[in-house]
Amino acid sequence: MSDSAKINRRLFVKKSGLAAGGMLISPNVSVLKSNTVINPLPRWRGFNFLNFFSPDPNKSRPFNKEYFKWMADWGFDFVRLPMAYPYYLKFDRTKDITTKAVRKINRKATDKIEETVYLAHKYGLHVSLNLHRAPGFCVNAGFNEPYNLWEDQEALDDFCFHWKFWAKRFKNVSNNKISFDLLNEPCTREDMNDQFSKRAAIPGELYRKMAIAASKTIRKQNSNHLIIADGNNIGSEVIPEITDLNIGQSCRGYNPGIISHYKAPWVFKDSTNLPTPKWPGQVGDQYLSVAMLEEMYKPWVDLIKQGVGVHCGECGCYNKTPHHVFLAWFEDLLKILTKNKIGYALWEFDGTFGVLNSGRADVDYENWYGHKLDRKLLNLLKKY
Repeated sequence: MSDSAKINRRLFVKKSGLAAGGMLISPNVSVLKSNTVINPLPRWRGFNFLNFFSPDPNKSRPFNKEYFKWMADWGFDFVRLPMAYPYYLKFDRTKDITTKAVRKINRKATDKIEETVYLAHKYGLHVSLNLHRAPGFCVNAGFNEPYNLWEDQEALDDFCFHWKFWAKRFKNVSNNKISFDLLNEPCTREDMNDQFSKRAAIPGELYRKMAIAASKTIRKQNSNHLIIADGNNIGSEVIPEITDLNIGQSCRGYNPGIISHYKAPWVFKDSTNLPTPKWPGQVGDQYLSVAMLEEMYKPWVDLIKQGVGVHCGECGCYNKTPHHVFLAWFEDLLKILTKNKIGYALWEFDGTFGVLNSGRADVDYENWYGHKLDRKLLNLLKKY
């Protein structure tokens, strides 16, 4: 079955269920004539691009228009654009944003995002728009929100306003070319209440409320718009509360963190006593192995068997992990994803996690049009 066909059919079989050969088929199972269960989402393979990742457009990453051409030439077909909503707003950036400013769209900024989307389409790439920072929530610090997405209706209304804007902007674009990734890595905010003194999964009913509101808003513009939801608890957990909503789900490829984020300053405040990563092997108090990865992805594989599309929206490794350890671990991870027909997007194309200019001390980089290319990593990605 082609990727186009897989997208154009509904991700879930209608609630009424199907009768085949006298057997009642579960309403959430996708079935071929051979009764083979498949992933309803294509096995997109590509990269995150951080052009619009910063809330401040003056701090945005430089972007080379050749990037999309290169990745298409290398055989990739997927671009995830994690956006910070303040990037494309007009407000006084010397002060914290107010609720009055959250809907003040800067059309020059949104035009730039639209141009990037259509440039990707020029090279046959599917684009997934993601609100990495949404009104009232972001997994990252560094910007003060005026309210809380999980507790304040005004924040949810503004969240839907932004998705209405983007869904309308791309109203007539095929879902073969664009999808809408609702919110990056949902989790509780530490200021929610005493129950959540540290990051944890969002209560299922709150996640469902958000997903229903946003998906209805998006599909009012085009009923065929393709929607994806990041896993709960910072992208790590399946969201059983939304499996009936015709929404795909996005997992992560960062486990275990001692490998993927070794010495990352935003994860480990003090990295002086961290155990040296190895794969496989004993690292600190845990033994790292393929079996560990398989156990982690089992709920996601089970989700596919229920007829829910799954894609890995982010994966990769910070540049302080020894390169040979990174590649050994990452190949095992990619094998599991590939075996289960789950696509992936490396975080990132150009930067400390990327195939270009990652700044590793133990890589013999290839000169690629003035950039430093990690050829070993690229070859591994092309293999899967």
